[in-house]
Order: sequence, then C-alpha cells, then structure tokens
Amino acid sequence: MNQDELKKAAALAALEEIRTLAPGAVVGVGTGSTVNYFIDALAGSSIIIRGAVSSSEASAQRLAAHGIPLVSLSEIGAGMLPFYVDGADEIDPGFSMIKGGGGALTREKIVAAVANRFICICDASKKVPTLGRFPLPVEVIPMARVQVGHEIARLTGGTPLWREGFVTDNGNHILDVSGLVIDDPCRLESDLNQIAGIVTNGLFARRGADVLLLATASGVERSERA
Repeated sequence: MNQDELKKAAALAALEEIRTLAPGAVVGVGTGSTVNYFIDALAGSSIIIRGAVSSSEASAQRLAAHGIPLVSLSEIGAGMLPFYVDGADEIDPGFSMIKGGGGALTREKIVAAVANRFICICDASKKVPTLGRFPLPVEVIPMARVQVGHEIARLTGGTPLWREGFVTDNGNHILDVSGLVIDDPCRLESDLNQIAGIVTNGLFARRGADVLLLATASGVERSERA
C-alpha cells in the first residue's frame, strides 16, 4: 500500500468508529490530506448527522462542497461534540502529538479541547518514539515574530524558521522549530504558551488523542490512550 492508500484506510476506520453517532449529532473535523479522505467517506456514508464543526477554512470548503452543513462551536452546548477526527504530523506512545503542518493548529486545538473523544488518524510513518523529528509549528502574532523566534531559540535550543508567504486562517504567521527532542511535551507546550506573542503551539499533549487509528501495511491498528 502506498501512503495515500494508508491514509484512506485510516479514514475509513474512523468512519466505522463514529457509526455510534445518534442522528442529528455534530462531529468535529480536522484538517489535512488524511482528513480529506474522511470527509469524502463521511459524505458517501449512511451516517446521518446535523453537521460538522471544521478546524479550517479548507476543510469547511470541502464539507460544504459535499453538502455537509457547517456548525459553529457557539451553536452547540457543552459535551455536544462527541467526536473530533483529525490527523497528526507525529504521535508518540503516550498519544501526545505534533500538529500544524497545514497551519490550522489553533483552530484544531480549540475543537479538540471541546470534543469528548479525539480520534487520530494517520499512517505508520507518523508514529515516533519521541516527538521532534517533524518541526514544531508555532502560530505567532505578526508583529512579535522576530522577538518570539529569539525567545523560542533561547528557551528550547531549537531553530525557528518563518514559514514565509503563509498566513493562517486567523491572520497570523507560523514559525517551524527544528532541532528539538521533546521528551516532556506537556511541559514544553505550557512553557511555549507563556511567551508573549505566541497564539498557540503545535504540541497536543495536554489534550492528546484518545484513540489512534494507525494504518500499516498489514491493516489499521486501533489503540486507546491508557
């Protein structure tokens, strides 16, 4: 199986995971190529939902093109988002993740925070023993980009690189921080968020995945966070 086939397999497994949704429920939908397969599968399925909360403009457009209604978080009450389905750029054995390769990390983190269960879908290449091989995205207020970069380098020893020419859906910039070995993702997530000018960072450790659907050459492996 090539990588696209693996992504599709993980997406189809997520569809089976959410079949317990009651008619009229709302599902949270992330961003990225694997999630695109999930959106397409959801549109062609027999699952009846009220609509979807999207973590990005790109996913919102794809959902709308399939005729799936878009629902804002302000329209639903506490505990009314049973599932959030999204991918990861890296995931470790404790189900902490690096996300934000597509630049939607802030909205992804917001939707994940209100979901009852976070279902992570990805192929086997994204499972790592320790986070940090994939550069860590950090969303920053544009006026603070240079100063934030200096502070990140001082704090972490990593190398921040401006994702030049890219603007998030929130109108901000992204710094991609390479050269990290993240052995305490919860602590680093909190420490980075204390830097003035950072909107959020791409560590999903304080709110990690609940279920991992990992597509491998021998099938999709399902595991839950301990």
